[in-house]
Amino acid sequence: MHEFQKIIQAYERVDFSQRRAALATVVKVVGSSYRRPGARMLMTDDGHWTGAISGGCLEGDALRKARQAILRNQPTVVTYDTLRDEDANTLGIGLGCNGVIDVLIEPIDPVHRVNPVEMLRSALHYREVTVLATVYGVTGESDVRVGDRLVLTGDAANCLADQALSDRILADARTAARTEQSGVGVYASGPARIDVFMEVIRPSIHLLVFGGGYDAIPLVRLAKHVDWRVTVTDDCVAHLAPKRFPDADAVVHASREQVLERLPVHRYSAAVLMSHNYRYDLAVLRQLLTTNVRYIGLLGPRKRGEKMLEELAGAGIRPNRWQRSRLHNPVGLDIGAETPEEIALSVIAEVQARFTQRPGGSLKRKSGPIHRRDAPSFPYAAGYAEGN
Repeated sequence: MHEFQKIIQAYERVDFSQRRAALATVVKVVGSSYRRPGARMLMTDDGHWTGAISGGCLEGDALRKARQAILRNQPTVVTYDTLRDEDANTLGIGLGCNGVIDVLIEPIDPVHRVNPVEMLRSALHYREVTVLATVYGVTGESDVRVGDRLVLTGDAANCLADQALSDRILADARTAARTEQSGVGVYASGPARIDVFMEVIRPSIHLLVFGGGYDAIPLVRLAKHVDWRVTVTDDCVAHLAPKRFPDADAVVHASREQVLERLPVHRYSAAVLMSHNYRYDLAVLRQLLTTNVRYIGLLGPRKRGEKMLEELAGAGIRPNRWQRSRLHNPVGLDIGAETPEEIALSVIAEVQARFTQRPGGSLKRKSGPIHRRDAPSFPYAAGYAEGN
């Protein structure tokens, strides 16, 4: 999300009375590439850009294509084939990515409240998953155009020009939201073929730090560096001096009995219990287990956490399998962390792995590609292929 925020900030700085701009989005990758679908880059007609769609090899040519799209005032799709394109080395993209990359370039109208950057801004402000179903290919006659979008936020969605098509895309968008998996879909709109990038945009992780000790300071700082939202809380007000946590979004004094009343807790929250006060951490853990927080980390030795679970069991509270799966005792990945800064790195990495459903191991031991190459194809893609 950090890159998206930078793009929005750059967009806000553009003087549209003097300049024009376009947004480039990677919508499809076949094979391997440096960036994955959803990578974005904001470009202005004076040659500046923010964000990236590759490791630096495509940006220059994308800028040239953006100027053309701006002059025509029409979205366009550019395909970079690093496998077979004889001009790859001329363009500077023959760097061995071994992939075919489709990039949608859209001119931006700042007056239009649903321009692609404003849509991105709205998605980031929403506290649940948003799905942007973006048309990036139209083959044949259709009322639907490249750049049209169906946006699903919660139960609300807009419609495309073709209502029947909208219904099918909406069904797949709901599947994407439920599984939190972006992908592609191919649909029929009358005689036309419609290619759609189904993009899942998740809210930023909200890190809840329980305990305002000195070792919480680097954790808060690092979490903000990766652009998470961070709340620090403790029931000891002396630990919560604002100058100790200048990077935090919120510093909240809450008694151990008021945790759920005072703090915004949801399924994109991650909690780290590091107060060094056993009774406080136990009381907080008891409450967090009743929520849908995805990650609960306990700082300290394993025996400390096991003792908490034994006490909870003695009080008749026995976490079920799902509740225990969210509990990380002790907190963090095994990277040999000793200092508060190293422990912070270990914790942030484990939280990231949890939310992206990755094991957090060494990439050199991973068989197959680093990133998914088999983006999900939604059910109606097969329907089109069969002529339905």
